[in-house]
Amino acid sequence: MTITAPAGFEAAGIAAGIKQSGNADLALVVNRGPLDAAAAVFTSNRAQANPILWSKQVIRDGVVSAIILNSGGANCFTGPQGFQVTHRTAEAVAGALGIGAGDVLVCSTGLIGDQLDGDVLEAGAIAAVAALSDEGGEDAARAIMTTDTKPKTVVVGGQGWSIGGIAKGAGMLAPGLATMLVVLTTDAVLDSAALDEALRAATRVTFDRLDSDGCMSTNDQVTLLASGASGVTPEPAEFVAALTEACRSLALQLQADAEGASHDIAIEVVGAASEDDAVEVGRSVARNNLFKAAVFGNDPNWGRVLAAIGTTTAAFDPYEVDVSMNGVRVCHAGQPDRPREEVDLTPRAVHVLIELHAGDAAATIWTNDLTHDYVHENSAYSS
Repeated sequence: MTITAPAGFEAAGIAAGIKQSGNADLALVVNRGPLDAAAAVFTSNRAQANPILWSKQVIRDGVVSAIILNSGGANCFTGPQGFQVTHRTAEAVAGALGIGAGDVLVCSTGLIGDQLDGDVLEAGAIAAVAALSDEGGEDAARAIMTTDTKPKTVVVGGQGWSIGGIAKGAGMLAPGLATMLVVLTTDAVLDSAALDEALRAATRVTFDRLDSDGCMSTNDQVTLLASGASGVTPEPAEFVAALTEACRSLALQLQADAEGASHDIAIEVVGAASEDDAVEVGRSVARNNLFKAAVFGNDPNWGRVLAAIGTTTAAFDPYEVDVSMNGVRVCHAGQPDRPREEVDLTPRAVHVLIELHAGDAAATIWTNDLTHDYVHENSAYSS
């Protein structure tokens, strides 16, 4: 049931005719209340799609009754006409539901620079409202897919309340959220301020730590809606923990479905002087193409790890660093340790542990290897 598992929500996923394939391409999630509280975080890319510009206005008062998401077109760099299509889509949803357009979020994903057909979007929005169901979460998850090979969903239970979620994303996965559209729902009783605080805390250590290919999208949006239908107000720490669990699950599902990847790599940095240092060090490795290519070739080339972290401003002595790969410490104090032949990189899961010996802070960055399939997919498919 995913996003309709929490009480108070309905969803739909339909084929509106945006994609030439005829596959599902329009999703709608509606909050039936009694609360209509919401929070959202957006891409930090300065180049932002029309739906992002629209949704940033809508979310200001923390009141959202519905969110509509299309795949098959990003509606980015499409000028005033593109913004009008976004506005028209929100108006169509609002008219069919009997609410205000200013309470409707809009998300889009797909090719940048192509105009979406406003007539198709308007008709699709009306059809999606007619298809709403409390069992429509799976259909909605499929309708937002682009190069994804499978839908991403999650449900996390609380004490008398729950969180549901769907996500899409397979490429352009980098901080600033990743080419990601995520909708999270909860039937907990929380106002928009509490939702915003919890969402930022959860995304900071999950979606913002996913750095698959170092490319940042123009359309990223993570939205959290609360219906209050459970009548239960959880403790803030309890809710943040559950929301973080849900976001982590979705982030790892995004990582596992990254375009062309053959290895899922967790880069754990410990002993850092600060959390920011740990993140910077981990991200330097995650974005190092030489390292990522070595992992693709099942080569535990730890020298590329040290070369990557040496480009950062983090506080550490490169000649005190330890590096382990899949449980084998191959570098100790900046020198060779165990033979690299002991490292088995044939499993899909790869764990790189970097011990900086500079403090007590830690962070983990998730990435993937650099493969022939990734290059092929992104050369053969416009994105």
